[in-house]
Amino acid sequence: MLNNIFGIDLGTSTICIYNHDKKSFFHEKNMIAIDKRVGVIAYGDSAYEMYEKAPDNIKVTYPLSNGVIADIHNMQTLLKLFVSDVSGGNYKNATYYIAVPTDVTEVEKRAFYDLIDEANLKARRIFVVDKAVADAIGLGIDVKNSQGVMVVDVGFNTTEISIISMGGIVISKMIKEGGTSFDDAIRNAVKREYLLHIGGKSAEKVKMELEQIKEENGAATVYGRDVATGLPMERTIDTKLLDKALQEYFDVIIDNVKNILERTPPELSADIYRNGLYLTGGGSLVSDLGLQLAKGTGLKVNLAEEAGKTVIQGIAEIIRNKRFRSVAYTIEGMGR
Repeated sequence: MLNNIFGIDLGTSTICIYNHDKKSFFHEKNMIAIDKRVGVIAYGDSAYEMYEKAPDNIKVTYPLSNGVIADIHNMQTLLKLFVSDVSGGNYKNATYYIAVPTDVTEVEKRAFYDLIDEANLKARRIFVVDKAVADAIGLGIDVKNSQGVMVVDVGFNTTEISIISMGGIVISKMIKEGGTSFDDAIRNAVKREYLLHIGGKSAEKVKMELEQIKEENGAATVYGRDVATGLPMERTIDTKLLDKALQEYFDVIIDNVKNILERTPPELSADIYRNGLYLTGGGSLVSDLGLQLAKGTGLKVNLAEEAGKTVIQGIAEIIRNKRFRSVAYTIEGMGR
């Protein structure tokens, strides 16, 4: 697999890898489980199965937080394990394309480059791609023309709102509201109204099934620990309570989208008005977010068909299509 090319979307919750040689995509939870006595015992989806269940001697963590690398050592370990799995161990002398958030510091952006450079992957070349640009390409948008495009990517910890034109970012803002904010809203509402502690995984499950639950019977069943007795308990939750809890965070995203629109040049605003905004990211799948965005902005909302995969699909297209290759770049002072 000499001179292979890999594309990487390093999300807080999920890592996606494109293997150009096999034309294949890989998706797993971006988690690692470490036993204090023996080291790494699980990673990816296997580590996620242990999350919120492991004893004190096993630490299960996400190495990324709020879209940036918080634990460089564990992330390097994870990346090498994942790339080795994807390539069958044949990854040396490969070229890498990695997506990076736009609205982060240069130091935080450089960390994504350093991650590959220092993970003992023996990379031949390393390119970075602005995440919003990869999103747009993955959505099937021709970013090389002068048309203005708005992409709202709702991720695990953050939401990135970007205006794109001619292959570059005109305006971008990242806010610390995303899928985990929605989960926390559900957990807090259930605790407040039903005196029940539920875990993050339970809240996430309810969040992702909320639309289907409302269509069927309007009530969700959750399991957790009773606040008063400390005993395991089951509760039936009115989905109207969950809608009300989520609305606060939807409003934060809507207000920030409107703020970006107010700062957008008029000619690009006209394009966005005609074509609408594009909503993607794993956190965008929660019930009613697209509808609320449309109501709050007065714009058509185009929902991604595979919302959690548009970044990696965009990187794959950049690798395959020379027309888009120019949107990728090296970090100054670290070119190969």
